[in-house]
Amino acid sequence: MPRAVIQGLLGSLLVLFGSFGVGWLANGSEISRWSWVIPLRTEFWGVTISTVALTLGCWVMFHAWILLGRALRESERASWPIGSLRLVNIATAVWSIPHLFCVPIFSRDVYAYLNQGRLVLAGGDPYQEGVSQLENWFHFGTDPMWAQSETPYGPMFLWIEAAVMWVTNNHVDTAVLLFRLACVGGVLLIMIYVPKLAEHCGVHGGRAQWLACANPLFIISFISSAHNDALMMGFALAGIYVAATADKHWSRGAGAIVLVTVSIGMKIISMVLLPFVALLWAAARAEGETSWLRKFTYWGLTAGLTGLILLAVGWVNGYGFRWLMVLAGTGDTGKSFWSPLGIVDDTLSNTLQALGQEADWTLDVLRVIGRLTSVLIVVLLMFVGRDRHILHRMTWAFAALVVLSPIIHPWYLLWLLPLFAAIGVRNDWQTKWVIFTVGFFICYGAQDQLAVGEFLDLDEDMLRLSLTTSVACMVLIAVLPSARWVWTQGWFATPLYFRIPGLRRTYAVHTYDRLQVETLEADRKTSTGVHTAEQLHTGEVPITGNQHRAPR
Repeated sequence: MPRAVIQGLLGSLLVLFGSFGVGWLANGSEISRWSWVIPLRTEFWGVTISTVALTLGCWVMFHAWILLGRALRESERASWPIGSLRLVNIATAVWSIPHLFCVPIFSRDVYAYLNQGRLVLAGGDPYQEGVSQLENWFHFGTDPMWAQSETPYGPMFLWIEAAVMWVTNNHVDTAVLLFRLACVGGVLLIMIYVPKLAEHCGVHGGRAQWLACANPLFIISFISSAHNDALMMGFALAGIYVAATADKHWSRGAGAIVLVTVSIGMKIISMVLLPFVALLWAAARAEGETSWLRKFTYWGLTAGLTGLILLAVGWVNGYGFRWLMVLAGTGDTGKSFWSPLGIVDDTLSNTLQALGQEADWTLDVLRVIGRLTSVLIVVLLMFVGRDRHILHRMTWAFAALVVLSPIIHPWYLLWLLPLFAAIGVRNDWQTKWVIFTVGFFICYGAQDQLAVGEFLDLDEDMLRLSLTTSVACMVLIAVLPSARWVWTQGWFATPLYFRIPGLRRTYAVHTYDRLQVETLEADRKTSTGVHTAEQLHTGEVPITGNQHRAPR
């Protein structure tokens, strides 16, 4: 355990150092004029060292995360030890502290917050105007893609943007730090409510916290990058938990709606959670399965309360409900090569082009199909399913909305991971899927978002250097005894059964603890070595059942 914490801290310090050389700095930043930073950003050797340090630091953090999971994971089918949640929280806090002082990495969206806050203070409408309306807007480091674009953020976050710029008097570096501290508030909410939700579902809180919050993608995206998605998910998870425990007092349901509405005020995507939060509120105080009359009543109460809050917000800031219409019609253009629709589009368009046909229409059509399909899935999950599965239905509805979009940013994984961790990620191929996905996005983010001065003409060289460093780190981690379990053990909990024609015996191939073939006699149909779902999720704690609480 101490080894993992120290190693993760070392990785964070490497990321901190590397960020000063290849992180995103605004033209108006005083940091760019520090004497020791200048050579890191303007000399070949400085940019090279910074690129290696940043990339290596990410993978040291990744290995520390795996090492922490190995130290606390189930051994001999026993549950995670008592106190593991506290240990995960300590490790996450220690690893996060250096990232408070990083130059923004993996994304420079935080600089868009600065100019949008200035636009609000200047009396502009970010839902109709781009930041290029402001004087000297480029001085604040905003990506030119935001120049003519409306903001995709909710009106409550615009208040935070304006408040930060007013308090800091438009000082770039101080404003970035304050936005980062605001996101830390969201991180704290996530870290409070992920284990609470997990225990409510009968899942071990420590294991859920390790999966959702201790991973390097979470720390980098929500602290180093200062994505406001941290606030969105923090308030959303708080609202979900309060709704799920609304049986304690009727007012908790109303409080849950307020919290989720604040989440919507950060980013509108979390609106998809509202109907399921209403179902949680209805089910918490119902005897037996919730009736349809009760469901529609609580849906109506939720819609009414949310509408009143948003109406009040629109009246105060002068945007009315117009911001809802604007955000409903905006979205990311383009595609991610790893998204399902992106893969389909690449395949379809390349095939059409090879046949000499026009292929410009494919992405637009797939985007519409994906949007309609995701809406259909959300509606289906709203109306179909039992009360004890509301959290699961909500998680899959949110996942459908994300996965069926042509563009999936790396931090979109962090919208879903806290919810999946809370309802239970099995300690088999499901956990490996999380680990490999985090690793993929770490590799991508480290090489895709390097801020290398154009005058150096080293962009492609540093990209290749970062990618080479990542590949070397992945190979090294794969052969280390401390991480070998990730790819050598635990792929399938259930043995693979087969029979040889002419023989009465059944054979069971085990792949969980180690590769092993077991011979079953004719009177036996299952292996004695099968891992139960309870053991895979939590050790000895059932997956569901609100009456059970996992040891902390």
